[in-house]
Amino acid sequence: MNAQNQTFVACSHCIMTLADDPRMTFDDDGICNHCRDFEASFASVPKTEAESRAVLDSVVARIREAGKGKPYDCVIGISGGVDSTYIALLTRRLGLRPLAVHFDNGWNSELAVENIDRIVTRLDLDLETYVIDWDDFRELQVAYLRASVVDIEVLTDHAIYGALYEIAIQNGISHIISGVNIATEFFLPEHWIYDKLDHINIQDIYRKHGNGKKLKNYPFISRRQRRRIASSGIEIVPILNLLPFDVKQARQEIEREIGWRPYDGKHHESIFTRFYQ
Repeated sequence: MNAQNQTFVACSHCIMTLADDPRMTFDDDGICNHCRDFEASFASVPKTEAESRAVLDSVVARIREAGKGKPYDCVIGISGGVDSTYIALLTRRLGLRPLAVHFDNGWNSELAVENIDRIVTRLDLDLETYVIDWDDFRELQVAYLRASVVDIEVLTDHAIYGALYEIAIQNGISHIISGVNIATEFFLPEHWIYDKLDHINIQDIYRKHGNGKKLKNYPFISRRQRRRIASSGIEIVPILNLLPFDVKQARQEIEREIGWRPYDGKHHESIFTRFYQ
């Protein structure tokens, strides 16, 4: 296949066109590089329960062993969305003892608050909420708007991981269960986004377009923090890539077992994300 074939203007397999991504390439069947990249990555995801169990059992055993003698053996982030809610249910099914962490940037929808309450109540989870200083976060978002940065959600994404890492370190927990998954959110074209963990980029945009005030508690993943993370031996476990994740089935299960209520769209648990998307 010729991955550089540019006689096509639209992918024959997905909805992407050269207007969406001028750097996109096609093979001789008119299938874009994004679809081919997805196929290659998705091939590594278990397709049957038997395949999944072979991988999952060893991962769960490792997490349990690392958590012996501690109140919790892993950290999970919960937003009230499908993926994080299903992870909360899954960790309980697997016999893990998660500490649930919620990053509150002031943009939670009312339904998200209700869903989070259902999750921690029905599953009997301890919840720690990392509340960002609202004035700081608002000013960071305004700085990004002034800078005309496309991926304004980098501020939330960076801070979520920053909060998860910090709370894991504080509690001596060496595993963070991540909801990132290939099945439902594999890619964005590279030039649409930038490295979400680049704290220097965030600080530079804020310095140039913000109000100049020192940020109080934004959880930057700085060089110092990276050293702390490395010395703590924290491992991110993308558990939804270790099983045949069917989002429709997952939604049905969390509705039935937790009483979770759906949103109008993916990630609409956040008012700002709903606006952005």
